[in-house]
Amino acid sequence: MAWHAKEVIRSIYQIDDPDLATEFVAQLAEDLGDDSCPPEIRALGRALRRWLDQIVAWHQARVSNGPTEAVNNLIKRIKRIGFGFRRFRNYRIRALLYAGRPNWDLLATITPR
Repeated sequence: MAWHAKEVIRSIYQIDDPDLATEFVAQLAEDLGDDSCPPEIRALGRALRRWLDQIVAWHQARVSNGPTEAVNNLIKRIKRIGFGFRRFRNYRIRALLYAGRPNWDLLATITPR
């Protein structure tokens, strides 16, 4: 049942019409909140009901803050790992290295060793 609910939720993002998506999510939240469903599925229905506006906003704008959240998470991980950094320059180098291949040409003050 949980797998089926997950697959139905994934199908929400295949809908192109924001009004249809609103109606679909609202009905899905109501269906998942039925007393015959397990508690976890009912919790999923409540979460869909709470996040309805944000889901609909995605259908209207087709924009996600996922990349921003990914960068924020990366910076927080580096901060936890590098608690001993004394200079911002070293912290900056570590962030760039964790983010992937840095373009050293853009960083005139930093040269790799």
